Amino acid sequence: MPERTRVLFLCTRNSARSQMAEAFLRHYGGGRYEAHSAGLTPGEIDPMAIQVMAERGYDLSGQRAKGIDEYLGKILFEYLIVVCAEAEKNCPTVWPGVSKRLYWPIEDPSSSTGSAEERLEGFRAARDRIEEMARTWVDQAEV
Repeated sequence: MPERTRVLFLCTRNSARSQMAEAFLRHYGGGRYEAHSAGLTPGEIDPMAIQVMAERGYDLSGQRAKGIDEYLGKILFEYLIVVCAEAEKNCPTVWPGVSKRLYWPIEDPSSSTGSAEERLEGFRAARDRIEEMARTWVDQAEV
């Protein structure tokens, strides 16, 4: 069996967008990818991210937010996919082993305001956009 392509999704806190992207790549990429996610300053996974992913049948409850220190210089990734503007601005420019760096600008769902339902809509919009981007990327990737 050929080696799977390693992909790291990077966000600021690893609390929503990068976690969703990791789950979607695992699903749509089949066995072709080894998906990971990390944050520049990891926090906790947002309960709303867990909720909106569960609405689609994805269980994030066993996931945890991870920092880049868990990966940088320890695991080689072919792809680094940055999913937020803050991480894009502050991400290290050199990652050992990374041959392809991509930027998927996804609005931060945690910045959604209003009622709980209005905030959930922000998380759903981010989820749906990430799913679309992951599915399209897998379909077009040269792996």
